[in-house]
Amino acid sequence: MSYRITGLDSEPFAELFDMNDTALAERGAVRVTAAADKGWPCRISLEDAKAGEELILLNHLSHDVATPYRSSYAIYVRRAASMAAEFVDETPSVFEGRPMAFRAFDTDGMLRNAALALPGQADDKIRELFESESIAYIHAHNAAHGCFSARIERA
Repeated sequence: MSYRITGLDSEPFAELFDMNDTALAERGAVRVTAAADKGWPCRISLEDAKAGEELILLNHLSHDVATPYRSSYAIYVRRAASMAAEFVDETPSVFEGRPMAFRAFDTDGMLRNAALALPGQADDKIRELFESESIAYIHAHNAAHGCFSARIERA
């Protein structure tokens, strides 16, 4: 069984970096600067920003479905991230070193299973969830903060 993890498309976020802080605030977003090399995970590149990098913190509708599982939460995007990351049969660096929560959905957007993965367990947990044919895709979330990290699909 093969899987693919993808970051978000950068295009919808590009204009945010040209906005002033007032315009960002009107959208419920803020400009931030990474204070360390870890802890500022970009949802486009699926890499942690480096200390000093500019990011936008905003609310993102990550699960746009007509079910009770519709979901949005805060995410970071980096100015330097121009292309959505893609990983096939491997996990991105933002999954390493932090506990991850995996939410497994069917084709109707209904939650069918879930798993927690400690550092180093992500690949195994993803494969275990996809053992069920009813699972169409998985959403990865940072377990501690709850924010959406990436979408995982069968490859």
